[in-house]
Amino acid sequence: MDIIDLHCDALLKLTTLEAAKFEDDVRLQANRGRLQLGQVKAQVFAIFINPKIPQSMQFLEAVRQIEAFHTHVLQTEGMVHITDWSQLDTLAPHEIGAILSLEGCGPIGDDLAKLSSILDAGVKLVGLTWNEENAVAHGAEQDPSLGLKSFGEEVVNLLNERDIIIDVSHLNEQSFWDVLPLAKHIIASHSNARAICDHPRNLTDAQAKALVEHGGHIHVVYYPPFIHDNATMDDLVAHVKHLGNVVGVEHLGLGSDFDGIDATVKGLAHAGEAQNLLEALCEHFSIEEVRGIASNNFRRYVKNAANC
Repeated sequence: MDIIDLHCDALLKLTTLEAAKFEDDVRLQANRGRLQLGQVKAQVFAIFINPKIPQSMQFLEAVRQIEAFHTHVLQTEGMVHITDWSQLDTLAPHEIGAILSLEGCGPIGDDLAKLSSILDAGVKLVGLTWNEENAVAHGAEQDPSLGLKSFGEEVVNLLNERDIIIDVSHLNEQSFWDVLPLAKHIIASHSNARAICDHPRNLTDAQAKALVEHGGHIHVVYYPPFIHDNATMDDLVAHVKHLGNVVGVEHLGLGSDFDGIDATVKGLAHAGEAQNLLEALCEHFSIEEVRGIASNNFRRYVKNAANC
């Protein structure tokens, strides 16, 4: 069953691990071999820059990861750069779609020209923050009452003009509520249900409902701290069931966070085991519903977005 995964951090590893190879390096949870084994038909590759890197160097680090995407990922046999969402429906059986995203606008500082150049590289999704504050908004680990900044409104306007999907997964609560009415296309690429796991990276039921009411989509994440203490596959399935009850299963998808996580659920250690989650979901949902969660719901989401 084909999967479209909305988040991994393989580019960070490709630029920090010595002699890393995207094809089959076992240090990568989402290398090409594992994506193929797990039937991941399209994978979003995030540009993520550690906020500890000096601001003056962050944009250059983002460029390095874009270069790694082109020289490591796209130069690997069978990988296809998705620059138009319609390409998801034209991939050959042996091909895997590769999509760029920006996880946090820290690297652009307060410069819209830097954002434009990153978008020109083919970025299709943009998260305004990681967990920290930047010139755009406040992240998940910040005071939840602090919201979107004035420069953030300029960023949102540019993303809307370019038909870029705005990713709310790392925003704090007030920034989420500030962005929601402004965003043309909106999604949570890797977040779970706070009603089950009370973590600031997860969505409250009110947020989940509002996100979907604004045309958004929610992709569950595989990272144990966002699932449950001593998280199991059943615990992850419980998040899908809860969110399905809150917003409808047709608005759900997957966002593993592979290569950005230091702990995993048993049976979901890497992308090659992704089908195990679908098998677990089949015990609670129909085959068509599981196909939707795996990829078809997102396909429908981007088709609807294209018609906006």
